Amino acid sequence: MTDIIVIAVVIAIVGSAAAYIYKEKKKGVRCVGCSHAGECAKRAQGLSCGSSD
Repeated sequence: MTDIIVIAVVIAIVGSAAAYIYKEKKKGVRCVGCSHAGECAKRAQGLSCGSSD
């Protein structure tokens, strides 16, 4: 019984992570794990991700 609970928790965690990644990718975020993910569009302009310019 304990194994089933542990497996269910692991599946819930992995499923939540996958859903989060899917949602962020649908919004257009390129670097989901990057703290500057909203600024990654600057890379297309020649700036590096995380640049404060």
